[in-house]
Amino acid sequence: MVDARIGTRALLSLLGDWRQTASGPSYLALFDRIRLLVLDGRIPTDTRLPAERDLAQALGVSRTMVSAAYRELRDAGYTHSVRGSGSVTRLPGRAPVSGQDPAGEFIDFSKATSPAYPGLYAATQRVMDDYAVELGGSGIDPFGSMTLREAVAARYTERGLPTSVEQVMITIGAQHAISLLARTLLARGDRAVVELPSYPHAYEALRSAGARLVPVAVTARGDGQSDGGSGDGGGGSGAHGWDATGLEQAFARTSPTLAYLMPDFHNPTGESMPAALRERALAAAARQGSLVLADETTSELNIDRPESFLPLAAYGDAATADSAVLIGSVGKTVWAGMRVGWIRATPAIIRKLAGARFSGDLGTPVLEQLIVAELLRDFEPVLALRSEQLRASREILVRTLRDTIPEWHVPVPDGGLASWVNLGAAVSSQLALAARSQGLLLTAGPRFGIDGAFERFIRIPINLPQGELERGVVALRAAWNTVSRGPMVAPSDLYADMV
Repeated sequence: MVDARIGTRALLSLLGDWRQTASGPSYLALFDRIRLLVLDGRIPTDTRLPAERDLAQALGVSRTMVSAAYRELRDAGYTHSVRGSGSVTRLPGRAPVSGQDPAGEFIDFSKATSPAYPGLYAATQRVMDDYAVELGGSGIDPFGSMTLREAVAARYTERGLPTSVEQVMITIGAQHAISLLARTLLARGDRAVVELPSYPHAYEALRSAGARLVPVAVTARGDGQSDGGSGDGGGGSGAHGWDATGLEQAFARTSPTLAYLMPDFHNPTGESMPAALRERALAAAARQGSLVLADETTSELNIDRPESFLPLAAYGDAATADSAVLIGSVGKTVWAGMRVGWIRATPAIIRKLAGARFSGDLGTPVLEQLIVAELLRDFEPVLALRSEQLRASREILVRTLRDTIPEWHVPVPDGGLASWVNLGAAVSSQLALAARSQGLLLTAGPRFGIDGAFERFIRIPINLPQGELERGVVALRAAWNTVSRGPMVAPSDLYADMV
C-alpha cells in the first residue's frame, strides 16, 4: 500500500520552467526533470505521482505527452505501477556509465564530507578500558554519557560560552538533533524561519513536524573578497550575506516558534553572520518568544576568515541568550561516520527533549561517545589539520574550475566545506543529470531551496582529495558541454533569483 503522494500543485512548483532550455521533445524534458527530482530526493521514493490527466491539464499539454514521459520513467526504472496507486517513484539499480573513475565508481560531489581524522583509530584504542567499565551498565540514557556532556560543556566554555552539563544533551548526530528539536518544539501549522538557500534535510525535518517555512535570503559573496556589502548583513546592491532587514521582519511579521540558522560558514553559501546581526537576530527572536536553532556543525572549520566568532548564545544578554539553542556534531570535523552530536539549551528544554526522546530512540551509542569525549579534550590538532586540508583542496578546486570553466562564477569560501558556484544560466538540474552520464554525482541547486529556486547555482565540495577534484572538474566540463543553455547572465544579475 502506498501512502505518500505528491499533489499536482506541489509537483508543478518543483518542475519550475522545465521546458525553458529543452532542445528535444517535450516529453523527454518532462521525464528528465522528474527523474532529477527523484534522484535528488526532492520527490521521495515510494511516492505516488499525480494522475496523467491531472498533470496534463495543470501543465497545459496533451495527456499523450505526459503518458510518454511517464512511460520513459517506468522504462528507466524511476517509477513502477501499483494497482490503485498509479505511478509510484523508485530508484533504479546503478548502471555502468561512461567517464567513471578507474575503480568503476562514481566521483561524488554530492556530499560535503571529509575522510576520517587520522587520529580516530588511536583514540578508539585509548578508550577501550573505559568502555569495558561501561559494559556493566544499561547503555541507555536519553541525556547522554556524563563523560561526553562534561567534555562538550568544557568545549563551549573554552570557546567563550560558559556551559554546564545540565545544558547539554548528546544526540545521534546533528540531523537527529534537528529532527528531535523540530518534533518536540513544533506543532502543526507553526511557522519556522529558515535561510534560503539552506541545508535541505533541515527543511525536511521542519516540514515533517508540520512547520510552515518562512524564508530569509542569504547571498554568497562575489569572489571571496568584499564586494561592497555593508558588513552588517544588510546594505544596498552588491551586499552579501543575510538579508538583515528581512530576518528581523520575518520574526516581527510571523512570530515564528523557531528559526533554523547556520551562522558560521553557512551551507551552501559559505557566509558567516556578522556579530551585530547575531545580536539583532537573538533580540528579534526574544521579542516574539521564538527560539533560534543555530546549526554550528561547520562553525570551527575556519580556513582564513579574519574574524573569530563566539557561539551564537554568547551574543545575547541575560534576556535574550536563552533564545539560542545550539546544535553541534563531529560529523564535519572528525568523520561523518562518527554519528555523535549534541544540543546546548536551557536545562528546561533539555529535560523536555529527554522526555520526548524515547519515542524515537533509546540514546546515543556508548563507545562513540567515549571516543568523541577523548578527542574533545584536545581538539585543536583536529581543527588545525582540517584547516590545512581545506585550504589546500580549496585552492586546487577554485584554480581548476576557473581554468577549466572560466564562464562560471566561483566564490572562494573562507571556511566550511563547499563553494556555491554560479553557472550564469538556469541549468543546474540539467547539469546534474548530464554529470551522471560522466560518472559524477552532483546535487542540483534547487535541492538547497524551496519550490524550485536556485537553478543557476551548484554546490561543489572543496574537501576532496586532489585527484578526485581534478577528475570531477573534467567530468563537469564534459557535462557542461552537453547542456543546452540560453544567454549567459550578466554579472549584475548573478544573484537575481536570491530575492
